[in-house]
Amino acid sequence: MQILNSMRLIFSTVLFLFATFCFAQTQTGKASFYADKFEGKPTASGEKYKHSKLTAAHKSLPFGTVIRVTNLKNNLSVDVTVNDRGPYVEGRVVDLSKSAAEKLEFVNIGLADVKIEVIDAGTGKVSDPARAIEHVVVDEKEFYEFKVDRRNPKGFGLQIGTYQELVNLMRLAENLKSSYQKKVVVQVKILNGIKYYSLILGQFSNREKAESFRDEIRKKFPDAFIVDYEKL
Repeated sequence: MQILNSMRLIFSTVLFLFATFCFAQTQTGKASFYADKFEGKPTASGEKYKHSKLTAAHKSLPFGTVIRVTNLKNNLSVDVTVNDRGPYVEGRVVDLSKSAAEKLEFVNIGLADVKIEVIDAGTGKVSDPARAIEHVVVDEKEFYEFKVDRRNPKGFGLQIGTYQELVNLMRLAENLKSSYQKKVVVQVKILNGIKYYSLILGQFSNREKAESFRDEIRKKFPDAFIVDYEKL
């Protein structure tokens, strides 16, 4: 009982400290849209892409999240549901279905400067498969020692994934630290009152070093992408 109470206290302390970080519910950047060749092909969520549906790909927002995308040039907006991952192109923040791009009137241009706002985080139950931690082997008896420090990291890191269950986060964080001997940072994102935990690996002084490390871990973490700590 004493051990259980101690663990509860530790978890409460960690969550309290993590909750001081907050994910901005708006984001700006470039939007692109799916090419016709992707029609009928499965997305990362398992759903098939259909150009007639108002859907989108985002690097980290949980599947099922509804976002409002506004074209900053003409102020047109469309609400779409995240069901895929990407786009993995420098400077792009969202990939829209063709029908969504048509509503924003940038199909003929190809790209648009947009603002993204989270409208509905959904139930929070629809998220990525646990693909990123399949290689982690954990004993039935799991104990973790915490040393929680507030950080203001500089430079660049690799976001490995976003998780809702703290236990998955701890397992993967421990595995990453021992495998790569890099610093692991957790950013808490609060979307409509629901907490999500983004795991960021490494602290590199420039983007070139971050890109080199991304190439090194790409086989294990194909969806990892570079983040600028000062822009989070």
